[in-house]
Amino acid sequence: MKTPDTAALLEDAAVRIADVSRPDLQILLRRAALLLRNSGSIAFEDDMEEALRDLSGELGMTRNDTIRFIVREWMEKNTYLPVHELDEDGDTDGEA
Repeated sequence: MKTPDTAALLEDAAVRIADVSRPDLQILLRRAALLLRNSGSIAFEDDMEEALRDLSGELGMTRNDTIRFIVREWMEKNTYLPVHELDEDGDTDGEA
């Protein structure tokens, strides 16, 4: 089972703010502050930023999620990461 990320935990806390204890909220906010402090931003040329905005909108993803998606796809296609294989009996939703 995958542990939820800090953003998901913060969103959940925002939905049920009356039920979140003060110590839990402090932990979440400290974690978020640490992530923000340590996060780096990738800046691209204007034409690439525009293309990223357009693609993000088409995919319904955030800019950062779109960048992660592109990098993962590139790394899988160039054999830097293992490819997620579908089993023969698996559901492909019409895609092979």
